[in-house]
Amino acid sequence: MPEIPAVSRRLLLGGTLATGATLAAGLGSAQSASAVTAAAAPAATPGRGPGQKSMINVPFEPYKTVRVGVIGLGNRGSGMTTGWSVVPGCVVTAVCDIRADRARRTADQLVAKGKPRPAEYGGSTDSYAQMLKRDDIDLVYIATPWEFHYEQGKAALLADKHVVVELPIATELRELWDLVDTSERTRKNLMLSENCSYGRNELAMLKAAHEGLFGDITNGHGGYLHDLRALLFSNTYYTDSWRRLWHTRSTASFYAMHGLAPIAAAMDINRGDRMTTLKATATAPKGLADYRERFVPKSHPSWNETYINGDLVTCAIETAKGRTIRAEHEVSSPRPYSRINSIAGSRGIFEDYAGTSTTGGRIYVEPDHGGHSWRDFDTYRKEFDHWLWKKIGDDAANNGGHGGMDYVLQWRTVQLMRAGLVPDIDVYDSAAWCAPVPLSVMSLADKGRPVAIPDFTRGGWVNLRTGLDSRAGEMPPVS
Repeated sequence: MPEIPAVSRRLLLGGTLATGATLAAGLGSAQSASAVTAAAAPAATPGRGPGQKSMINVPFEPYKTVRVGVIGLGNRGSGMTTGWSVVPGCVVTAVCDIRADRARRTADQLVAKGKPRPAEYGGSTDSYAQMLKRDDIDLVYIATPWEFHYEQGKAALLADKHVVVELPIATELRELWDLVDTSERTRKNLMLSENCSYGRNELAMLKAAHEGLFGDITNGHGGYLHDLRALLFSNTYYTDSWRRLWHTRSTASFYAMHGLAPIAAAMDINRGDRMTTLKATATAPKGLADYRERFVPKSHPSWNETYINGDLVTCAIETAKGRTIRAEHEVSSPRPYSRINSIAGSRGIFEDYAGTSTTGGRIYVEPDHGGHSWRDFDTYRKEFDHWLWKKIGDDAANNGGHGGMDYVLQWRTVQLMRAGLVPDIDVYDSAAWCAPVPLSVMSLADKGRPVAIPDFTRGGWVNLRTGLDSRAGEMPPVS
């Protein structure tokens, strides 16, 4: 386990290890009284069943080579399969999709790149279960539509595999709890494939926050704001229109994790603080119907659909230490892309996607700045650039999508497994970051009243521990 520098202001600012947090130890779902409103009683925390133990700080067993099996080979899955194949110390041994031709095409592509041909599975709904019987898979990567993540993630754990699941790992609270419990029983790690947590600015913001640049952290703002209307109505991009159909059957904040997760990491959520309550608001669902009216032929099957998911769903989250997080989801309106990525405290603020600098962010911190004028983030990113980007930034740019952060996530995961270390993102982080999906539905159904966020760690959140704030010396040599 990497050490936390003794002089880090992370230990001094914000009282991370203060008495208030320590008193909550051993109380299961205990929360700071100031963070719980009268309208939201603490969520019940189920006890652990036979054979269950905490997965906090449980490392991977060390692997010489990490063997990956992939379930789901659409746009996301096929691209990430290539990414896994080029990470040092990693090999893709099996690929699976309900459409057998996709498995064959992906295998052909790997061979064309000089990689070993993976075993192919497909053609039926249980093809993935057949693949999971293999004994040459150490890590399962799942990139199917959201409705299949829980079932396939649990099956992979029960097959004695570690698991990386695309967002979200599950869409219902009972499913989130079941994945936590299954991980605790099987002693296998499950990790949300939250690539944005490995973004260059996100990691620099994390390091700056933990080193005290912003003083006592008080609030953060993140989300997923992305005009997906053209892709949602595409006949080919989302197979069988699965993602658009979610807008016809749920009011949830589907995908705010891309912005929520980096803010949660900077606030040490599940590592000295935890999210306690959530209340949601939603605008009217106008965007998709308006886009359809203007751009989609009347013969398109979407004309039989009614959209109920609000264009902008906002979750206001409180933490045990009295911090606030605003997490937003908006994919149905015309707007430039943003994950917002903003953190603020007693000595300053950082906002991403707002500046004109080459790094895309702006900052205002005391005592460096004054005059109520923003400054470019460039200099600060150079100072607080995470070691991962210093070490593999060039490789990431050449091999990974989304600006390289896909490759950083994949490289880091493989090397953690090879070194036998604790994952940066564990099953508790994964469950907590995905909890706003079902909780937003619950809050909206109750006129926006706050609902309690479960303590998936069962009291383990009170202890400070490292996560994405790692150090380079942990990694094994690669060739």
